[in-house]
Amino acid sequence: MLRLPRLAAIAACLIALACLGAPPLAAQTEPATGSTSPLQDVLQQVQPQVANPSRATVAQVLSALLQADAPGTVEFLRAWAEREVYERPADGLFFFARDGASRNLVLIDIDTGADIAEVTSREMNQIRPNAGVRREIGAALVSFELLNPDPARRLAALENIARSPDSEQIEPLQAAFAVEEDSRIAARMERLLDLLNARFATETATRVDAIEGLNGDISTEARRILNQILQSRAEFAPELPEGANIARIRTPGEDMDLAAAYATLAEAGLVPARPGRNAIRDALRNNVVDGTVGGVPVHLLDSDEKRREAYAALEAAGMVAPLVTEADMRAAVAEYVFFDAYLEPDPAVTAAARARLDSTRTAISMWQFLSISLDALSLASFFFLAAIGLAITFGVMRVINMAHGEFIMMGAYTGYVVQTVIPNYTTSLVVALPLAFAVTFAAGVAMERLIIRHLYTRPLETLLATFGISIALQQLAKNIFGTQARPLTAPDWLAGAIQVNDLVSVASIRVAIFAMALGFLVLLLFILNRTRLGLEVRAVTQNPGMAASMGINPDRINMLTFGLGSGIAGVAGVAIGLVAQVTSEMCANYIVQSFMTVVVGGVGSVFGTLAGATLIGALQKGIEWFNPANTLAAQTYMVLFIILFIQFRPKGIVALKGRAAGD
Repeated sequence: MLRLPRLAAIAACLIALACLGAPPLAAQTEPATGSTSPLQDVLQQVQPQVANPSRATVAQVLSALLQADAPGTVEFLRAWAEREVYERPADGLFFFARDGASRNLVLIDIDTGADIAEVTSREMNQIRPNAGVRREIGAALVSFELLNPDPARRLAALENIARSPDSEQIEPLQAAFAVEEDSRIAARMERLLDLLNARFATETATRVDAIEGLNGDISTEARRILNQILQSRAEFAPELPEGANIARIRTPGEDMDLAAAYATLAEAGLVPARPGRNAIRDALRNNVVDGTVGGVPVHLLDSDEKRREAYAALEAAGMVAPLVTEADMRAAVAEYVFFDAYLEPDPAVTAAARARLDSTRTAISMWQFLSISLDALSLASFFFLAAIGLAITFGVMRVINMAHGEFIMMGAYTGYVVQTVIPNYTTSLVVALPLAFAVTFAAGVAMERLIIRHLYTRPLETLLATFGISIALQQLAKNIFGTQARPLTAPDWLAGAIQVNDLVSVASIRVAIFAMALGFLVLLLFILNRTRLGLEVRAVTQNPGMAASMGINPDRINMLTFGLGSGIAGVAGVAIGLVAQVTSEMCANYIVQSFMTVVVGGVGSVFGTLAGATLIGALQKGIEWFNPANTLAAQTYMVLFIILFIQFRPKGIVALKGRAAGD
């Protein structure tokens, strides 16, 4: 195995080369005149060890490569570890290779990279280092890569260390840290040194200092190191052993199951095994005599009490092993101390790790709360987009539009059709948003002119009519697009997530939808408060008769309002389609929450809809946090809460003022 001094020597040599201004190994592509030997010559000096590598001989090869400092050493080590090096038995030379014609191999010179010849695979031996040799090569590569002039390569080497930490990485990492000039990479190196020293350092003070440096670190790798230090195993003994690093003492019957403690002693052969239910059943079956067992008729053995009575009779006759009573178990376990002992023998190290992990858990709770809050805001933005059009329609016209979800679906399918015509996702999204608004606005106006305006004074018929339209629109979508889900793909710049740390990340598309919801909020407030249309809408909302007497046409306002609400639903459909499946039934996931948002927030109020969406989003995510495996239960509890909420505040969070408040 390649020991620490060898790795330190490799790192020291590379540092010396860097300080002297020599070109780093990974950057050299041509031999340095008169200063190095070609790589092939170096390999021929250790030819048998390269051709048949083992854990015992790999250190000799690495030492020879270090001393020769041949160009292309890093590339060869990487290819050797990946089993991409071939030996030609005829002369013992080594080559890289690529596939040629007819399953042949094209040999590549390891010094120049030029093609040499095309041969059959039978003429070459592929060198296949085992896992142990590959680990040794990987450790050596760490030393080379940590001093690579390319910052990306150095960062990649650091990530490899983080994924597979090992004690042998400490010295080369320390050597690289001493000469690192990039502050960002140096900070990453320092943190990795804390992680490695906390886990593998030999001196207690060094380990404790490294653990102290992890205070409040919530990263996965830091928590993994701390948990590894705090690993324990369950043990027992007549008394606590001296020098043992005790994690905690267990008390059978309180924080440890009494039967489990007794079974532990039985497995160690210290007490007789306790017969289980099946053993008692088999013993009774094997001792049936003339229809009785121990004097108890077989037909009475249908209860535990009778079975224990029969078994006790057999036990008194010496025919079966004695039962172990609870008193027997308590007496047996009382003779021993049950405890968890840390695998780490140093109590100072485990005490520091426990303190740091406790502080980390506090920070984790805070970040988890932030993560849930962000998820709740994201969900609230979906509900707001889906419900705001319904809130406007219901607030002004008092029409319960059961087809509102189908307008969301219509907008999503509009976005899908645009993407089939315009393959550029960014351009198609820019086109789809206003087009979805126009399509659903027109559909809403048509629906209002043809059906809704004839049913204003008949709310039940309006409800049934819009419900029938929703079914018809769903079937129409199935006839046109089929039942299979259709893709609506977000642009690349909306892919991925904004990563705050290992616990908090927000999908970029959700941030964009949240921004869109805020944009619609500002736009609607501007329309309702700063335009003539908004003034007329508010007037019709407050008192349609008085608005008509002031020269406002309520019929026209109703038409435009219904079209506006439908258009907003179409835009919401494009946004929702980017994160959900576009199907004819997609509205079912949002229409119920949309109605609840409107009712809880307050009918006809933009701010009420915003408050309702925020409340429902926070409530659903909060319930899911307590029961993350059952989303349906979360929605059920949410509905129950809303029913209770409406009992105490029937007009919603933001109630309308004026004459319309009494309608």
